[in-house]
Amino acid sequence: MKSGPGARRALLIRGATTIAVVGVLCWLPQQYGPTETTLYAEALFIAVAAMGLNLLTGYNGQVSIGHGAFFGLGAYATGILMLDHGWPFLATLPVAAVLAAVVGAAVGFPALRVKGLYLALITLGLAALFPALVNKFVKSTGGTSLVQLYRVRPKPPEWASSFAAAEDQWRYYVTLVVAGVLFALMVNLVRGRFGRALVAVREHEAAAETLGINLARVKVSAFAISALYAGVAGSLAALVRLQANAGQIEVFQQSIIFLVAVVIGGTATTLGPVVGAFVVVLLQDHTADLIKDEPTLSPALFGITLILLMYVLPDGLVGGCRRLFRRIRGRMHAGSATDSAPT
Repeated sequence: MKSGPGARRALLIRGATTIAVVGVLCWLPQQYGPTETTLYAEALFIAVAAMGLNLLTGYNGQVSIGHGAFFGLGAYATGILMLDHGWPFLATLPVAAVLAAVVGAAVGFPALRVKGLYLALITLGLAALFPALVNKFVKSTGGTSLVQLYRVRPKPPEWASSFAAAEDQWRYYVTLVVAGVLFALMVNLVRGRFGRALVAVREHEAAAETLGINLARVKVSAFAISALYAGVAGSLAALVRLQANAGQIEVFQQSIIFLVAVVIGGTATTLGPVVGAFVVVLLQDHTADLIKDEPTLSPALFGITLILLMYVLPDGLVGGCRRLFRRIRGRMHAGSATDSAPT
């Protein structure tokens, strides 16, 4: 591990930035109303799902456009357990995570044989199959597959009345805590031995296998962990939105949103999916507000904005900022070297 003034300065900057970001996230529901608080909570659970997809696509190089199915599986697990069996929300989180991880591992086995576009088509088939299964086996009020949780929504406890008296504030803080824990786990995961194995498999499978890396275990584990994050995100979505829905369009659209968040924030970066999730949610909200009279034009404006953003920053917001900082640091070092050179 590097030590010295530069390393200590970087550690201090990173710690101060982390404290500032956590402070802002904790302050948001105190400043805004229920609509904005729910919007920021949606950004948090999208960030959780994007973190999992980034592990699979960014670090391991496996493309998936079917994570909306894992997301929906977690949402329905939470919704059914809370509505039909009276479970508290936090008790449903491990169930949603394990179910999504098991299904993700099962889907990950084809990744041992196919890759690239063919693997993307397999995951697309999963996204198309999931709504049909839900419509067949899940029946809620009125015979539809929509599970609504308004009757069993969790209430804020008495000890949280000083900072989360409203229900939307309580749901936001629960989502924030779960997302923070999963973010810390993801950082430790990608910076450890497993993260290095993921990158090695992505760069060159034959060389990674020569080094003793078990390709099958790494790929299937990446799919399982990625699906676990998506399942927890779906469970949080059921808490925030107070419903679980698995329409054909919703599942596919959710999968695309996760992928867009990863690309906008920056692939193979720990902070990129979080930044990308907030950018996507805020862009969708603001583009919808700009064209209230013509709601059909909102997706077009959103798509144009994404294209322009990717044209300016092809490696994402976090990657672009890193490149800018490296350029500034290089110019500063070059200037200091020129000043110290003998005349």
